[in-house]
Amino acid sequence: MVSSLILAGVRASGDPLALARGVPSKASIMILGRSMLGRVFDAVSDSVLAGPVAVSGLVGADGLAEAEAWPAFQRFEGAPGPASSVLAAVTSGRLELPLLITTCDHALLRPEIIDAFISQSMNERADLTVALAARETIEAKYPNVARTYLKLGRGAYSSCNLFLLKNKRAIEAIRFWQRAEVDRKQPWRIAWRFGIWSALQILVGRAGLDKTFEIASQRLGVTARPILLPYADAAVDVDKPSDLELVQAVLAGEGI
Repeated sequence: MVSSLILAGVRASGDPLALARGVPSKASIMILGRSMLGRVFDAVSDSVLAGPVAVSGLVGADGLAEAEAWPAFQRFEGAPGPASSVLAAVTSGRLELPLLITTCDHALLRPEIIDAFISQSMNERADLTVALAARETIEAKYPNVARTYLKLGRGAYSSCNLFLLKNKRAIEAIRFWQRAEVDRKQPWRIAWRFGIWSALQILVGRAGLDKTFEIASQRLGVTARPILLPYADAAVDVDKPSDLELVQAVLAGEGI
């Protein structure tokens, strides 16, 4: 089993969804009687391969933790931005590697998604793995859902907010992520950080998925590999009201 870290930090400017519902963070937003973080806890707890849980950045949810009977978990102070929060937790000496990282707004996360990602990751010769879903996978189930896609070669991919740090070398990739965090919604800026030629290969679509990760690995000095997941739900997180409406409809339809 691998350790798990759930990011539950609050933006410095506040989160519009949380503010609209009068709760301290997205982690506490209720969906059909259970909080988003509680649903992520359920997925991790029911996973065969995910182990002890830690949470970073959680605020104002002590009563909720007791009411929903969350499992025992380590608590870490949040830092400005997800990468900084991960870095603080990983370098604290209190977490074991390999480490699964996900987010509190991953409300459609399921145990089989986690287990598929961990299983494939552990079979890769890599320091770090990143879960992605192809555009066709997502649009086959959710044709009208707007996602942020990164076009690589002939494919387009969306992040699934699942990462696995397999060893200490992966920490260098987190440091890069920390520097690039301000560009996360502008893929071309992130590509530019790898150098002019590498950026051009990525931006004009000449570098496919595997080549892009090869370029990133060389630049970072770590071996990073993508894990393509066949689950559209893996790419759905709750960033805006339409995401929340989608998640509520999906869970209501499935009776979960």
